[in-house]
Amino acid sequence: MRARAVGINHVAIEVGDVDEALAWYGELLAFELRGRVGSAMAFVDLGDQFLAFSAGRRQAADDERHFGLVVDDREALRAALERAGVPILPGRGLNFRDPWGNRVEIVQYDAVQFSKTGAVLRGMGLGDLGKTPEAQRELREKGLAG
Repeated sequence: MRARAVGINHVAIEVGDVDEALAWYGELLAFELRGRVGSAMAFVDLGDQFLAFSAGRRQAADDERHFGLVVDDREALRAALERAGVPILPGRGLNFRDPWGNRVEIVQYDAVQFSKTGAVLRGMGLGDLGKTPEAQRELREKGLAG
């Protein structure tokens, strides 16, 4: 059985300077800053998704640039990657590179705040997906729980 792709959880992009990026995007868009990791990273909330700005040397930023894909069954995807001989990157979570070098981070739908409405889940054939208590708490804290 293969994992089903559910949506995009986040995108992490390289910027020359996190403060400058926040100021520049802040001139164009109203947004909430979720948090920071010093001057190295900043996380901008997009409801139940987010944008991560990462500063650093070009090579370091290339190693960190990625997108977070939400699936219904992370372990099924891990098994598929192993069967296909795709190396899983070291570190926390499930990360790999596609054949073109793009880094992909996999998160499981029930464990993150990213949400689809019941109607959308049913339309995708995923109507029985739920959320862990931790993910439900994150949604409540943001006023996004239904």
